[in-house]
Amino acid sequence: MATRQVLAELASAYEARTGVAVAIESVGGVDAAKRVQAGEAFDVVFLADAAIDKLVASGHAVAGSRVDLVRSDVAVAVRAGAPRPDLSTEEAVKQAVLAAPTLGYSTGPSGVALVQLFERWGIADQVRPRIVQAPPGVPVGSLVARGDVALGFQQRSELIHLEGIDVVGPLPAPIAIVTVFSGAVCAASQQADAARDLLDFMAAPQWAEAKRRQGMEPA
Repeated sequence: MATRQVLAELASAYEARTGVAVAIESVGGVDAAKRVQAGEAFDVVFLADAAIDKLVASGHAVAGSRVDLVRSDVAVAVRAGAPRPDLSTEEAVKQAVLAAPTLGYSTGPSGVALVQLFERWGIADQVRPRIVQAPPGVPVGSLVARGDVALGFQQRSELIHLEGIDVVGPLPAPIAIVTVFSGAVCAASQQADAARDLLDFMAAPQWAEAKRRQGMEPA
């Protein structure tokens, strides 16, 4: 879901350039991987790089076809107008987490990384009752906007276009969570050459600004 905006923009540019229609279905990463593993007839799959590697290893994505597209960092959001916590240091973020009545994160790689961070801090058991995990495909920011979550963590690209929230900023460098999102040709594809052409197009340097506009950096 983190890549849906940038992929839509790049797919539209590809269609305009080549005349080849591209249909992209955006779902949660867990669901996307399961559907590819089930053999659905997709040509290309876009996921976090580690998830792509698992699909390659299991034979569901073509070996050697992985193309890294964007680097996406995790940002922190509060409800619009709410006090903004200090995120300047690792300790400040830890204190903000401990002070928040509710915390939200996704089922994707950023959520996994946050759980590991809380465990390293030794506060996982303390904050577990306050965690509201967004269902697959549901933006954490929407829970923040509704007031269900006081402090939300998600890919910046999924927060910047939502109304009703304030994006406070990224996590500081020592605990920054950055995910590389990649594409690969699906083993079930009947249009492997066209799929590779699409991936090469999306990875081209000319799209760097489009990626930044959507809250990401070129990979």
